[in-house]
This record gives sequence, C-alpha cells and structure tokens, in this order.
Amino acid sequence: MPFSLAQSSATARRVGILGALLGTALLVYAVSGHAQRMPRHGGMAVPPQPVTAAVARRANLPVWLSALGTVTPRALVNVMPRVGGLLQSVDYHQGELVRRGQLLARIDPAPLRIALEQARAQLAQARAQLAGARGDLARYETLLAQNSIAAQQVADQRATVAQLAATVQADQAAVDAAALQLSWTRITAPVSGLAGLRPVDAGNMLSTGGAIGATNAAAAANATAGAATGSTPVAVIAQVQPIDVAFALPQQQVQAVLEQLRAARRPTVQAWDSTRSRELAAGSLYAADNRIDTSTGTLMLRAEFANRDLALYPNQFVDVRVLLRTIEGAVVVPTTAVGVGAPGTYVYVIGAAGKVALRRVTTGAADAGLTQITSGLAAGERVVTDGLDRLHDGSVVRVVQAAGAGGAAARAAPAAASSRAHRSGDRS
Repeated sequence: MPFSLAQSSATARRVGILGALLGTALLVYAVSGHAQRMPRHGGMAVPPQPVTAAVARRANLPVWLSALGTVTPRALVNVMPRVGGLLQSVDYHQGELVRRGQLLARIDPAPLRIALEQARAQLAQARAQLAGARGDLARYETLLAQNSIAAQQVADQRATVAQLAATVQADQAAVDAAALQLSWTRITAPVSGLAGLRPVDAGNMLSTGGAIGATNAAAAANATAGAATGSTPVAVIAQVQPIDVAFALPQQQVQAVLEQLRAARRPTVQAWDSTRSRELAAGSLYAADNRIDTSTGTLMLRAEFANRDLALYPNQFVDVRVLLRTIEGAVVVPTTAVGVGAPGTYVYVIGAAGKVALRRVTTGAADAGLTQITSGLAAGERVVTDGLDRLHDGSVVRVVQAAGAGGAAARAAPAAASSRAHRSGDRS
C-alpha cells in the first residue's frame, strides 16, 4: 500500500533529525579528544606558549672586572715665572696642545739684559786687574832671583794674584747667573700636553710667586693652581698623551690582577663612557698602590692609554673594564635564558614535542649578553630565551624564533645590557 504524501514528509523529517544528532555527536567526540591531548592547567586546556629559544654552545668567554675610574693626566704642571718683571706677551693658545720647549710667554728682558751687561763689565775689570797683578808677580820673582827684592813682597803679590783670580771666578758666576735669568724671560713648556685657560693676561706684573694684583676669571676658576700654590701660574699644562685612568678594585678581586703585574704582564683595560654605550679607548694596566684602603677595602690601580684622539679628558669619569682571563670552550647561553627565583638559578630546556623542563644550573662569568653555565646544562641543548615568566615545569611551548647563543639577537643587544651582564658575572 503506497505511502501518503504526509507519511513521506514525516519520514524525511525523522531522518534529518537523526543525521543532525549524529553530526553533533561526532563533533563533540572530536573536540573532547583534542582537549584531552592539550595540556591542562586548573582543569582548563592551555595552548602552547610562544617563546624564543637558543642552543647552548661552546665559546671562548672573556672574564672582565669592572670599576668606576677617573681620568688623570700623566703630569699636571703649573708653569710659574722664575724671574719678576712685566709680562709682555702670552704666546700659546688656550685649550690646545703644546710641545715641550714651546714658547708660552715673554717677560720684559730689558732690566735683566742691563744687569747682564753690568756683570760682564765687572768681570772684564776683574780680569784686567788679575792680568796686571800677574805681570807684577813675574817681575817680582825675577828680582827675587837676583836678590834685589824682599821675599815678603813677592809672597804678598802672590796672595794678591790668588785673590784677584777668585774675584774673576765670582764675577764669571755673576755673569752666568745674569745670563740665566735673562733666558728665563722666555717661559717655555716643561712638558708636552694640553694647555688650560689663560690664568694671567699680558701687561700684568709678575713675581716668582705669580701675577701681582688682579688676574682674570680663568685664574679664579683654576682650582688646582690656587689650592696647590696660593699664586697664579702663567700656564697650566696637563700631559694627556699618554694619559692615566685611576680606579679601585675590591680586595677580593685584586690578587689575580697583582699576580699578572708581578709576572710582568699588563692586563688589557677598556675605558667606556658613563652611559656604557661606547668604548672610548683601550690601554693596559701598569701600576698598583702599595696598600689597601682600610676604609673602603679597595686597592687603587692605574692604567695607561695612548689617547691619540683625546677621547679621554682629565677628571673625566669612565667605566673601566679589566680583562682578567679568557675561559676556553665555555658552555654559554644568552643571558636572557637564565632565570633566578624560588628554585634558584635555572633555565627551561626544550624537550620532545615542545615540552619544557625546569633545570637548575650554576652560572659563571658573563659578557656581551652571554652567560657561562658551569653545571646543569650541556652544549647542544635548546633553552627558552624569552617568556620564562609564563612557563612552569612541563609546559608545552611553540618556538617562534630560534637563535644560536650569541647570535644576531645577542649581538644586537645594547651595550648597557652587556655591561650589566658582565657585572653580574663578576659577582658570581
């Protein structure tokens, strides 16, 4: 018996409903199976965390000691006049380099030139008197040989000759002294270096203690000259090629440095600007103080820099780095891969299927964005370098950027971060 149209329509609806129910059941099954495969946290599925990673590798890692240093000139000379007189001219340019022996200033030579002529005339007179006395002595000795003169008179004449000879010597010394003082009217640079601002102007009267009366503002600003001598120099010269940097290291770090100095090795020293973003100069350590400062527990040291480009300036503060040694074949990772927290010092090692494991490690030196791992990690293992705060032991991660330890990402790190890294390495 054929179905009616109404019966056919009801059957189609029942089939459609059964198909929809079957599709829903399949979808629920698929979703629940996927959720079972995803990691759960607090009963909820957690997707893989996106992280960056790097591979631990072996590299030669330098070990640096850091300190705050002050640039000091090799020599700081207050050029004082050695004779008094009127300052005729100042012949150097302020703030420029001068050479040893270069003319700096002139003092009016006329009074000293006159004094030299007087001394020469006195010498000529004494020489003439000596010549006459020697002639008389020769005649007296001839007469004494003929028994025609008293021996006492000859002896007196000999004493007169000796006295006049001494007078000639004294007058010659006076001539030399006058000539020397005349030469001192030309004031020359005793060392090569950088001249400061002009402390005194031409036209002032000078004494051996400096300028007499008022001086210009540069003299008032010249604290070094005023504090050291209480008088005004003609010029102040700082020897800056080479130049020194003085700095202090804690007594716990100085033994290794002193051993190198005793072995006639001069450790490499770098001077960086105060922002630790630019290396100003490279030099070498050459001297250490003979005692540790008991108030600070530090030892003062000095490093020498050629300073050909005048990048270092007297009294400038610089960040000093001393190369202590180089660790050969150290296992290194980017410093950002190392975390410090309740578990101690740790890294997250990426294992199979992106699952990470928290690994406690021991760190050593650090430099240029790299940190040495002395134990707990082997070369070739991959570690998380970013996103450590979002992970826990057993988390699943997805690496979105991988880089080798010390790769492009580490090289692009700013020098400020590099300096902080090597400082933390020093403390370890």
